[in-house]
Amino acid sequence: MAAANEWIYGYLEAILDTGERINDSRRQADTNAAGDDKESFKAAKYFVDEVTGFDESSLYRTWIKASSMRSSQERSLRMESLCWRIWHIARKKRLIEWQAAHRLAQRHMEREQGRKVATEEMWDYLSEGENKETVSALELSIPKEANGIPLLLADEEQNHNNKKFDNVKADEEVSQKRLYIVLISLHGLVRGENMELGRDSDTGGQVKYVVEFARALALMPEVYRVDLLTRQICDPEVDWSYGEPTEMLSSGMNYDDEGGESSGAYIVRIPCGPRDQYLRKELLWPYIQEFVDGALAHVLNMVHVLGDQINAGGEPIWPHVIHGHYADAGDIAALLSGALNIPMVLTGHSLGRNKLEQLLKQGRQSKEDINSVYKIMRRIEAEELSLDAAELVITSTKQEIDEQWGLYDGFDVKLKRVLRARAQRGVSCHGRYMPRMVVIPPGMDFSTVVVPDAGDVVEGEVGSVAFSSDATNVVPVSPHVEHPIWGEIMRFFTNPHKPMILALARPDPKKNITTLLKAFGECAPLRELANLTLIMGNRDDIDQMSGGNGVVLTTALKLIDKYDLYGQVAYPKHHNQSDVPEIYRLAAKTKGVFINPALVEPFGLTLIEAAAHGLPMVATKNGGPVDIHKTLSNGLLVDPHDQNEIAKALLKLVSDRNLWTLCRKNGLQNIHQYSWPEHCRTYLTRVAKCCMRQPQWQTDMSDGNGKQDDDESQGDSLRDVQDVSLRLSVDGDKLGHISLSNSGELDRASQAQNNYSDGEISVSRGERGKHESGKHSQSDRQLESMNENSSICAHKPVTTGPLSKANMLKRRRRLMVIAIDSYDPSSQKPTATLVKILQDIVKTIRREASVGFSTGVIIASALSVSEIVMTLTSNGLSPHDFDALVCSSGSEVYYPADSGIETELQADADYQSHIDYRWGYNGLHKTMPRIISPNGETETKNSIFVHDENMCNPHCLAYRVTEPDAGLPADQLRQRLRMRGLRTHVIYTHNGSRLHVLPLLASRSQALRYFFARWNMDVANMFVVVGETGDTDYEELLSGTHKTIIVKDAVQVGSESKLRGPSNYDRSDVTPSEGPNVTTVNISSLSDRCLLDLSTQLKG
Repeated sequence: MAAANEWIYGYLEAILDTGERINDSRRQADTNAAGDDKESFKAAKYFVDEVTGFDESSLYRTWIKASSMRSSQERSLRMESLCWRIWHIARKKRLIEWQAAHRLAQRHMEREQGRKVATEEMWDYLSEGENKETVSALELSIPKEANGIPLLLADEEQNHNNKKFDNVKADEEVSQKRLYIVLISLHGLVRGENMELGRDSDTGGQVKYVVEFARALALMPEVYRVDLLTRQICDPEVDWSYGEPTEMLSSGMNYDDEGGESSGAYIVRIPCGPRDQYLRKELLWPYIQEFVDGALAHVLNMVHVLGDQINAGGEPIWPHVIHGHYADAGDIAALLSGALNIPMVLTGHSLGRNKLEQLLKQGRQSKEDINSVYKIMRRIEAEELSLDAAELVITSTKQEIDEQWGLYDGFDVKLKRVLRARAQRGVSCHGRYMPRMVVIPPGMDFSTVVVPDAGDVVEGEVGSVAFSSDATNVVPVSPHVEHPIWGEIMRFFTNPHKPMILALARPDPKKNITTLLKAFGECAPLRELANLTLIMGNRDDIDQMSGGNGVVLTTALKLIDKYDLYGQVAYPKHHNQSDVPEIYRLAAKTKGVFINPALVEPFGLTLIEAAAHGLPMVATKNGGPVDIHKTLSNGLLVDPHDQNEIAKALLKLVSDRNLWTLCRKNGLQNIHQYSWPEHCRTYLTRVAKCCMRQPQWQTDMSDGNGKQDDDESQGDSLRDVQDVSLRLSVDGDKLGHISLSNSGELDRASQAQNNYSDGEISVSRGERGKHESGKHSQSDRQLESMNENSSICAHKPVTTGPLSKANMLKRRRRLMVIAIDSYDPSSQKPTATLVKILQDIVKTIRREASVGFSTGVIIASALSVSEIVMTLTSNGLSPHDFDALVCSSGSEVYYPADSGIETELQADADYQSHIDYRWGYNGLHKTMPRIISPNGETETKNSIFVHDENMCNPHCLAYRVTEPDAGLPADQLRQRLRMRGLRTHVIYTHNGSRLHVLPLLASRSQALRYFFARWNMDVANMFVVVGETGDTDYEELLSGTHKTIIVKDAVQVGSESKLRGPSNYDRSDVTPSEGPNVTTVNISSLSDRCLLDLSTQLKG
């Protein structure tokens, strides 16, 4: 043994000597008086837990073996080996602690820097007569808690009388509507009756919550319909009901005067991924885009069905909000709300960053191992994307806001306070935004709750006694009230009359069931006074369960055997959801206690259920139970890592009748605060305060006589939509309806930046509306700022006449979308390969009469509109050969103008308004140099990123990348922007030599969904042609319900290497490696393949 480690050797010797004496006296201690609170000190276990920081059961077993060796030589060898092992573990512990501290310090520094820069830049934008001191004074006037933490908006509303008045007003406004609300919960087994809670780690409290929430919302008088969207599962290993496309949860026909056949609450199952496989949530990430497209089709169908029922065939009823639950559904809700321009609400339930930090601190797995098992980095990015798009984030507790959401780049309490102060002052935040977070505790269905008259049972048969109202007399109860699950539990017990300690949780390691068993097994007084019931989901064969669940159950059974707890612990294999209330009742009848020992509990719905049945609680002090205890005051909080504290708390409640009665009484008196009606009323009030948005286009295609074109009306299932905030028309004779702010947007959208010195686009200005004035929108001022700093010649606006060419999309049955990112490495112009593909596809489709008229062709590219037009005209093609041009990575959409001029284009002003959400051009333009420059200063001649004014447009900031390999990956740039409150889409194009920064809602894939919503062109009828690689938004184009055609050798070099940095997720977590909708072809056979696919779908 090295001299430096002699202290370990001596320490082990002392511990082993102490351990022998402890072991000799332990049996005697266990048989002594039950009232002794002192537990035997396990020096060996103490050393392993406290010095190394890990509960290594194998290390402890080795320790025991070493202490039993009689040969001093063998004992010394084992001791030396054990010492080295402990030394390495202790060193690993210190390394983990250092890495955790380093991560926290680095994130703290980045957040502080981002907050400082954002505040400084916003102060530079102060309006006239305003100075920094006034803003600072306003920020300081925001109310704070006693500890100095700023109150969130929900707290401010409760503390100000004028806010209460606003709540009442919002309630009155909402009550006058008939609302359509969309909820999304993707993973797990979701059905309305006989929920299989605990079957696996994905089917737990969240499933129960969303189902009951949907039912409760549908009962609110202002709500017409609630759709709960989840995945359709046709796996023979699960019940057939999970494959049913629709399931009614409740009917809305009880409202005779307003109810319709589609009113009520429904589970709608959307197919995505393998149809015949039930997948755990970590494997569902590649199928998110497919679910979004299916959900979009369902919602667009329902808005017209509900419009027919409520408005008698008038305006469609768009969703009031789209509400995502958990990270996967949050990602879906962000894309769906972006496609429809509908407000999004998010409930995280449990968060990835918090889980990652806990797993890293345990030290058992590296970050790479954690990511491979839990797909944790993909989950964290989905949560960040959800924060980008969410108007409102609903949490169960304030702790979730402060300690969990506070870990994310997209949420900063301090910066939120600054932004709120500016908003209250009426000062623009220039595109910076922090989502509003409110605490709304989950509700509970009390319809199944049957509470005994009071609470005491000590003697007699469990089924034949109950409790009197004064908690002192025993009152007989007839045996017919017994439930079959009672017998299933009581058969485990030698003495079923003892109080029952009840734990109800799936066998997940984070639920900490093994620590509970250790606490119960090592406390003799507790074992003598009570029984323990573990409801750990449903199981048939432990060997067939998932890894984590199977390990927990196996460990639990071994602990029962180790402590000889037979006759004292119940662990039934099966139970139905309808059995759960009866299990609570049984525990209450025996004067039992409910315990939730989870390491961290986001909320703790089972604690609410237990309190409603008259059960006191012992719960973890980490997470939601803190707020529940504050509200109900019906139990004790414990450290879940301290089994002695758990045992003492349980023993105290079981043995102290007065304390038990007080906790029971408090719980029953305060439980009404967690009712579903109260939850739904608060929810609708908070949602009413969101910035309500709806699709902003008007599709009035009537001619001068008021008659609609027959050909156009045949494919038009999207009725007229009018929004008082924006009245746009696609008819040239109705330009007078364009609002003042949006007239400027038409100008901005019409600018075609020509990067080619020898080419021009012929365009003309349409007649402006009568209402044009000197007042300009924010985007107009952005445009003026661009023009002042630009060296380009005067831009030529496109026509603003009727979108007759765009209306052709409504008559198309299929769309061929060419999205090949093939650029010459030296000139960065489109390659000859791309030009040939364009020529071949156009020629093939137009040549075949059977598919030509019904098939549209679209170009979706990172090229600017002028670059696309120049490429087409110089190679014998025309913009009129295409139905639409998606330009600058999705920041602009153009249609060929019906003016007879081949190169005249028409901008989609509705699309410009659609993607303008949370876009602040000026603030972003000022911030970008600090983000992309190494020293955080303005550009220099040696800058890696150079602002490219020629390629910019009002919704795209463009930069040339002089050293593509040296630039930061797109995910890191987006992270820095998030920390400053800027929500954007960052895309590398042209083999990494260009950078585009777009609005949050702008992308090529989202433009395709816009065509679906705008022109009723189903994404499932689109064919997207891509290369084997592409720009950094290439992944988004691969998956979905559309057909993807990958062309071999069409793209030699792409920009995908600039998408993500190291230690992040990869493409397999975004899109499936193969699927029925993906085809790979050679360039030579591309045209024939396209024709074959189009013909096949046409016949189908």
